[in-house]
Amino acid sequence: MDFKSSEQAVGPRSEDVLPETATAAVKVVIVGGFGVGKTTLVGSVSEIRPLTTEETMTQAGVGVDDTQGVERKTSTTVAMDFGRISINEELVLYLFGTPGQERFWFLWRGLFEGALGAVVLVDTRRLEVSFDVIGRLEERGVPFVVAVNSFPDAPDHSVDELRAALDLPDAVPIVLCDARMRSSSRDVLMTLMRYLQTLAMTQEAS
Repeated sequence: MDFKSSEQAVGPRSEDVLPETATAAVKVVIVGGFGVGKTTLVGSVSEIRPLTTEETMTQAGVGVDDTQGVERKTSTTVAMDFGRISINEELVLYLFGTPGQERFWFLWRGLFEGALGAVVLVDTRRLEVSFDVIGRLEERGVPFVVAVNSFPDAPDHSVDELRAALDLPDAVPIVLCDARMRSSSRDVLMTLMRYLQTLAMTQEAS
């Protein structure tokens, strides 16, 4: 073994080092059904090379995973995605993307620990896969915003129609996004931060 080269490899890359100005770090979870774009969102917005646990889909998932509407998908997250983004010089968000298949939902409990809030990514072609996801967040009392990911063949619905279909309170923000674009994904996270700030101010006032 080449110990010299091994020593040189120790430590994070310079671009992965946390900014010295950072004084606060917040954990945010990106959730949603199978194939809605969670890995894409984390990858597009992360300022560091994201950690992914993508694996090729195999025959083991046939009859178990619901692939209706995403038949061309060939890989899937089996544990989590991880990324980081600096909102400003002081505030850093750690992003944890959850697996979408129900058979991996047992991992969600650990991923939700310490999370300040969540983004629910939605595909309007398959709104039904979001129902259980939103229900789990509500049960845990995790505040969230809904981001509607843009797909070329997705039907258009008004915000009011989506709110009614997902049975969401008026206070929960719903935003449109393109998970492939960094600026769009960043806007989603900013919406969550503003919503969390509003909730905190409301609690203080009461």
